[in-house]
Amino acid sequence: MDFHCKPNIFVSHVNIKVQDLERSLKFYEKIIGFQVLERVNNIVKLTTDGKTSLLSIEQPENVIPKQGRTTGLYHFAILLPNRSDLADIINHFIKNNIPIGSSDHLVSEALYLSDPDGNGIEIYVDRDPSKWNWNEDQVEMTVDPLNFKDILQELKEDNWKGLPEDILMGHIHLHVADLLKAEEFYCKGLGFDVVSRFGHQAIFISTGKYHHHIGLNTWQGVGAPRPLENSVGLDSFSLVLPSEEAREKVVEQLQNIGASTEEKNGIILTEDPSGNKIQLLI
Repeated sequence: MDFHCKPNIFVSHVNIKVQDLERSLKFYEKIIGFQVLERVNNIVKLTTDGKTSLLSIEQPENVIPKQGRTTGLYHFAILLPNRSDLADIINHFIKNNIPIGSSDHLVSEALYLSDPDGNGIEIYVDRDPSKWNWNEDQVEMTVDPLNFKDILQELKEDNWKGLPEDILMGHIHLHVADLLKAEEFYCKGLGFDVVSRFGHQAIFISTGKYHHHIGLNTWQGVGAPRPLENSVGLDSFSLVLPSEEAREKVVEQLQNIGASTEEKNGIILTEDPSGNKIQLLI
């Protein structure tokens, strides 16, 4: 899992908005397998190792349901360390009658579901990077059926104990209004490389030749509007940069393409052209 440490740029944390904090907390603890790290007012930080928070859930004041046909979160993606962990959670979902989607992407094997508010979640395991197929600077990815029978042969035990401690926030996938503007922001501004293109509808970007740290698509419509501030959905996500020097360079690159940046308590804040908010950490 070297793709999620420096000197790569990677997603470390996602903060989402929900309508009913208690309902969401029950879902993320009992169904997904997180534990509470910290709770302050209407914000709960979730963890699996008791030290690091990968996901925060927040109930804004006067919150409204998730708005359709807007930019924002498609899904955040939890990366499991082992294929047997995927087997464990599949078994858990089956026993609890949780509806899921699934796909074999060649580079990874993935499950898809939504929280009670419609926030998208992917839970996946990577195949060994030596088995990824690269055509020059483009990695081969597809949407094939998942072989549940083969995965479930790796089931460790029938008694599910929640997510393993060493999960990571593997990537985030976003709805954007304009793919060209998004590509300029994330590649020229933040320093990512495009590693896969899905026609004119989606791109997948990374650093360090990962299959993707961020996915970007226009599946909610080209020119889709931003959701209202108090709408369920993405609040922000955090990117870790290699050093202060690297962050200063990124800030300069962002300013050169006309993107705004702001410093707050040692964190640089920016947002992409579609209004997706990002914290730049080191």
